[in-house]
Amino acid sequence: MTTFDANVRLARIHEASTPGALMDLDSSWWGFGGLHGGLALSLLTAAMRNRSPGRVLRQVTGRFQRALREPFTLDVSNPSAGRNVSWLDACAAEGNRVAISANALFTMQSQGSGTGFAPQMPVVPPPSQCPVFSIPAAFVPFARHTEIRPVGKVRPFSNAVEPELIAWVRLVDDDLPPDDARLVLLMDALAPSYSAVLGAPVPMPTVTYTVTPGSGLAQASSPWVLLYARTDACRSDGWIRERLEAWAPDGTHLGSAEQLRVVMDRT
Repeated sequence: MTTFDANVRLARIHEASTPGALMDLDSSWWGFGGLHGGLALSLLTAAMRNRSPGRVLRQVTGRFQRALREPFTLDVSNPSAGRNVSWLDACAAEGNRVAISANALFTMQSQGSGTGFAPQMPVVPPPSQCPVFSIPAAFVPFARHTEIRPVGKVRPFSNAVEPELIAWVRLVDDDLPPDDARLVLLMDALAPSYSAVLGAPVPMPTVTYTVTPGSGLAQASSPWVLLYARTDACRSDGWIRERLEAWAPDGTHLGSAEQLRVVMDRT
């Protein structure tokens, strides 16, 4: 079993995320009540990537069944593979109990052709001109591993008009630009965008989370990522669909994501 505390660099954790690995991360890596969801899916992404050398991640989806609070194993299977495309399944399990399952699509670098276009980055000030947003470690322990600099005045649980958040984010333990596993983690670094229209904290756990890397990810050179998150729909029973986009400081589109969350009853 490999144990990781708050002082371990994320790069080392990703390197250790090999199929069959037994992982133990202390509570400094937790989000709400267990291992941070974006980190958990990034570990599974790294483990599946290690099974697909020379191939590029096209999309990964995680399904969150329960929180990880104890040492867990990373298991990967390859149910379908062709000359150019590989489908992989993975799970993180405590003993015999699966907590998170995932599937990913990897392909060879050159697949298809088309006229490239991507969502345009909004006009925003650089990170150095945006204030640091401090999240109490007692509330979200994982926050100590990230630096968040919101753009504009909207904050989580600020009774805003629109259910959206925009901020610069980076990991604080290294200055490496995002790769696919880091992107999966960073795109889950903000509070749920629906929280912007609320006035007090409410649990909104993620049920499914899908990340699609952009074509510019391979050329990323800065550790900073601009995230735009918006809740596009909220059902009357609390199920919400959140859309996210990510860009590098030079405007290069890094990827897109979608989360299905549920707003828990406060009573």
